Amino acid sequence: MRDIGTPELLILLVAIVLLFGAKKLPELARGSGRALRIFKAETAGLLDKDDDQPAPTRHPDDRA
Repeated sequence: MRDIGTPELLILLVAIVLLFGAKKLPELARGSGRALRIFKAETAGLLDKDDDQPAPTRHPDDRA
């Protein structure tokens, strides 16, 4: 598989500017940053939640 080089990145950047316009790019980047920050916070919260709860232990007399 080929790596993405400078010419491909420039073509992609030009296409994005043409599609969304130069005025919308900062707004799109800000929205993407917020979404990523929320996603990271939620996944970290889920991982912390799992660590807080102890694993259920079975009593030696219990038979399942």
